[in-house]
Amino acid sequence: MATKAKPPEAALLPRNVIMAGDCIELMRSLPAGSIDLIFADPPYNLQLKGDLHRPDNSRVDAVDDHWDQFASFATYDAFTRDWLAAARRLLKPNGAIWVIGSYHNIFRVGAELQNQGFWLLNDVVWRKSNPMPNFRGKRLTNAHETLIWAGRDESSKYTFNYEALKALNDGVQMRSDWVLPICTGHERLKDEHGDKAHPTQKPESLLHRIIVATTNPGDVILDPFFGTGTTGAVAKMLGRDFIGLEREEAYRKAAQDRIDRVRRLDASALETTGSKRAEPRVPFGQVVERGMLRPGEELFSVGARHVAKVRPDGTLVGLDVKGSIHQVGAHLEGAPSCNGWTYWHFKRDGKMIPIDILRQQIRAEMEADAQPEGGRKH
Repeated sequence: MATKAKPPEAALLPRNVIMAGDCIELMRSLPAGSIDLIFADPPYNLQLKGDLHRPDNSRVDAVDDHWDQFASFATYDAFTRDWLAAARRLLKPNGAIWVIGSYHNIFRVGAELQNQGFWLLNDVVWRKSNPMPNFRGKRLTNAHETLIWAGRDESSKYTFNYEALKALNDGVQMRSDWVLPICTGHERLKDEHGDKAHPTQKPESLLHRIIVATTNPGDVILDPFFGTGTTGAVAKMLGRDFIGLEREEAYRKAAQDRIDRVRRLDASALETTGSKRAEPRVPFGQVVERGMLRPGEELFSVGARHVAKVRPDGTLVGLDVKGSIHQVGAHLEGAPSCNGWTYWHFKRDGKMIPIDILRQQIRAEMEADAQPEGGRKH
């Protein structure tokens, strides 16, 4: 099968690399409109005052690193404005961004996303199944973080693999509250002293869900706050390309060592469940035109509680109703809507067969016809 030529800027885009330096300067050096998805885990500006201790007086390893310290809210807002502007320039017209934060910063980041023209799609609550307890007992236990998912602008045709997420969630529609554990155990990277390599390392399960949901194999994912490389590790495993930006040498080394150990999945295992909305539309009339069902033939609901007959124009007629396969099904069930393709069945050799089988047959033929001559099987 012939491959589409990549746009000129694609050849200039580094892939599967960790770039050293300031994230804003590095983003400004990359070609505009070249990135499919950005995952950003910016400094939270926690504003910690003094050490935090457990009841046994042991010190909590909290986030007090220099990169999380800002002189004022105004300084933090200016930083947020600059990195989001650089990020938006890099996104393709149909690109999208995920930003994660806590109550300390996510509202400020969300306002700036809207100020710059991003189009908010969802906010997601990551509810930690094993959060750090509240040692002082003066506030609620902080058991969640918030993610914002936004398109580059209102008209962006962003990627959303709805069916894949549904399959990931045991066949149930994925909600916007995700219960996942924080990064612990063997997944938590340690330095040569046995301490955490990074204080805010995100779990791979979180990035796995985001990447499966909102990218396709071969897409380029940028992480401007790469840290120890969770985004790169999961992207590599799932057959996506990544670009990591990180100014701290220790984090870059830990990330590179980690990513080098990751095995990329075989191409045959990368494809996820496709969106039914992306499949070609097949009118029921085509089924009738092609003689797959004949005018006058009876269709039956599940359990044969209701019966309707096929009309020459692809509509149905029931006991007291006429209309499309969807309209007639909804009327007979007293429901606001009905998927006629799964509701109606026809009989062949004494067996009830859903009419959706016929639609899938037509779609398969359409896909075969769309293949170039060299790609067809003979």
